[in-house]
This record gives sequence, C-alpha cells and structure tokens, in this order.
Amino acid sequence: MSYTNFGTGFARVICAGFVLLAAIGTQAQAQDAPQQNDLKGNFLQRLGGYYKADWTGKLPGGPAPERRALDAPLNSPPFPGSDWGYGGSSLLGVPDGNVYPLMTALKKQRARTKIYGWIAPSVNASTSSGNNFPVSYDIFPNRIELNQAVVYVERLPDTVQKKHFDYGYHFTAFYGIDYRFTTAKDYLSQQLLQKNKKYGFDPVLEYADLYFPVKEGLNIRIGRFLSVPGIEAQLAPNNYNMTHSLLYTIDPFTDTGILASLKLNKQWMVQLGVSASHDVAPWSDDRKPSAIACLNYSTKSNHDNFYACANGINDGKYAYNNLQHYDATWYHRFNAKWHMATEAWYMYEREVPNVAGNVTNPVPTETGANGAYCAAGQRTCTAPEYAFVNYVNRQINPKLFVGFRSDLLNDKKGQRTGIATKYTENTLYATQYIGSTILLRPEVRFDHSWDKRGYDNGTARNQFFFGMDLIYKF
Repeated sequence: MSYTNFGTGFARVICAGFVLLAAIGTQAQAQDAPQQNDLKGNFLQRLGGYYKADWTGKLPGGPAPERRALDAPLNSPPFPGSDWGYGGSSLLGVPDGNVYPLMTALKKQRARTKIYGWIAPSVNASTSSGNNFPVSYDIFPNRIELNQAVVYVERLPDTVQKKHFDYGYHFTAFYGIDYRFTTAKDYLSQQLLQKNKKYGFDPVLEYADLYFPVKEGLNIRIGRFLSVPGIEAQLAPNNYNMTHSLLYTIDPFTDTGILASLKLNKQWMVQLGVSASHDVAPWSDDRKPSAIACLNYSTKSNHDNFYACANGINDGKYAYNNLQHYDATWYHRFNAKWHMATEAWYMYEREVPNVAGNVTNPVPTETGANGAYCAAGQRTCTAPEYAFVNYVNRQINPKLFVGFRSDLLNDKKGQRTGIATKYTENTLYATQYIGSTILLRPEVRFDHSWDKRGYDNGTARNQFFFGMDLIYKF
C-alpha cells in the first residue's frame, strides 16, 4: 500500500478550495437551481444530513429546470452524463441543475459559483510487476493508490436564456498519481519531467467562458481547457470506467488558447480556435500557434451524434506533444437501456529523431518526448499512429450500468508508447452508484501487443488486469 505524500497533497487541494471560497464570498443566487429544503444544524450536521438523505434516497428535489437543447438521450446517473459530450464549452442550452454536498452544508446550494470535487482511490491486481503502461491511469501494479483528489471552483454561464450576455469561469486543483497524464510542459511540469515524482499537483483547468445569445448560443472559452475531441476525459467522474482506452492514453490532454463554439441550431454546432499546441504553456519553448476546427451534428431524435475535429494543426514538426490530431466520434442510442460510443483518430509528428540505434550522429530527443524507430540511416522520420475504440453500455437500473470496451492502437514508429507495435485491449466494467455521491467501478481487462512484446517494460505480450476505484464526491 502506498501513501507517499497522500495527506500533504490532499490537504493542499482542500485548502485551495476553501481559500477560493472565501474569495467569492456572497455570490449571487442561481435563478434556475432546484429548490431544496434547508438542512438543519451546524456545518458538519448539514453535511452529514446531506449524505444520509442522499444514500437513503430521501434527498429532496425540485422541478426539472428548463432546457433549450434537444432532449437528453441518457440517464445520469447511472451514466456519467445525460447528453452527448463535446469539448471546449459548457453544454449550450442545458441548465446547471446540480446541487453539491459541500455547497449545501455551506448554505450556498443556490449560488451561481459552486465549489465541489471528489476523492478517487483505486486498487488493482495485474500480471505485470513493474509497470502497467500503456494501461492508464493505474500504471502502478498490485497496490492501492490515490488517483485523484480534486477541487473545482466554477460558475457556469446561463446558456438556456437567449436575452443577454453571461459569463462563467473554472479553476481546478488536482492532486494524485493521475497528474502524470495531465501535466502540460511549464505548468509545474518539473514534478514529472525533471523529478518523476509519483504523486503531483496540476492546475489542470483554468478558463473563462463568455456567452453571447447568438443563434442558439455562442460560447468563447479562454484559458487552459481539456483537449476538445473525444469520449474520455481526465476527470474521473466523467468517464464510463476506471482505466482509459489505449486511444485516450496517448492522445493530447489539455490545450491553452481560445475556442469559439457556435450552435447554429439545435442540431448543428461549429467550433474554431487557436492554441499554443498540445500540453504546453503559452510561455513554453515548445509553443506553436495551432488551429482547432470541429463540426458537431445531432439527429432530430438526438439518438445519434457525430463529432469531427482537426485538433492542434500546425507545421507538425517534432516538439513536446506537437501532435497533428484528426478525430471522429459517433454516439448512438439504441433504446432507453442501450447505447454505444465509438471514436477513431489519426495522429502524426514530422521530423521525429531516430532512436532505433541504426543511424550515426542521432538527433537528441526532447525531455519527456519520445523519439521514433525510423528506417536505417534516417536521422528523423514522420511518426504516425492510428487508433479505434468502441464502448457498448447497458443500464441495469437507475444506479447501475455495465459495459464493454474494445480498443485498437497501432503505434507504427513507437513514438507514443516507446515500442513500435499494435496493441489491443478488451475491458468489461460496471458502475454502481450509492445515492449520487459515491461510485464503485470494478473492471476486468486484457491487453495484448501483436508485433513486439509491449507490456511490463517490453518483456511480455499479454497483460491481465483487475481493478476498482471508488469516487467520493463532496
């Protein structure tokens, strides 16, 4: 069992949240937040009363807030969200109806600015002994770890109304072993790139949202935000299961820049923006102006959604995570119980240094950025990779769903994983809610590398994995 820096890091996260709470003080009340009976007693009694009511199914509710978007295709819970997701913006035309334990205990459950978060420890058993990679995030085998301790401070813009300008903002304090997959160069990146710390802190998200009542809604996001396309995200409650697909493990994580999301009508949305390139700060030596362009379409029934992005497009020359990323996602709802999510991408970098040992005077690689296994005599080469993932999910009851994920990654020059081979993984998983504030997510996973040994530091072709995490929301 490993608790290295567990308490110190978690304390930093909690303290950061309360400092920000003191700064916002008496925030204006949310007009559309669901009404709830005020819990009695002091802070701890109100907090305990919230959890007791939540876990016993007695949490008072209110009428569903008005929405302007298409009808939600899913139930949440048990699924992570009720709408098909897209990046770079809060959901346009969808209200913020969430109420959180901490805000209720502070008697600010109807405030526009909300502070909330979660703690997510995990345990796993693996046939690997040294490293589970490219399994993520649980790369340390056969132990208990703290994956994430997270505090959010956010104000969502009111995108349901179409009468006036509104604004929002978001700040994240993020601590745990998962910082290894969120770190951006020169955002406290010395913890990973120079010191390789097991646990670390990352300010994953800091941005402002500017909402304008244009068409069906225009949102302009400025700051550091999650890489726009994709099914999965860094934050644990936003995903179907504990570990991530191979596809997600090696694609971009966060961008810093500006992104405009314009909903032309209830079915069509376009997004255009520019970033400093993937996973780098704008003041980093690896910054490069990079274009983002996406198109999103839903059918009238909202049973199908298609989302395509050209993400971080520039000259494509080798730099820290300077990936040229082309991504497409399709969501499909079969019926009230069944749905699937499918994603595919193609990525590459140009002029990647050859690390195959078959060239004289090799070009040095950058810290934290792998080289490629190029043909003999080539000092550099283009390093491409492609991947595909499919999720199939079934709701069992309002608190439980099960799912199956299958995944293919072809790292053709080994530039992303360090080994040039094809990988596949198959995962069976479930999510069980206790109330709305505790999630248990067990899974069984099998990984295979096809051309070379790709697991446990390149010594095995197969890896069997069982794991479970617990998400405790506050």
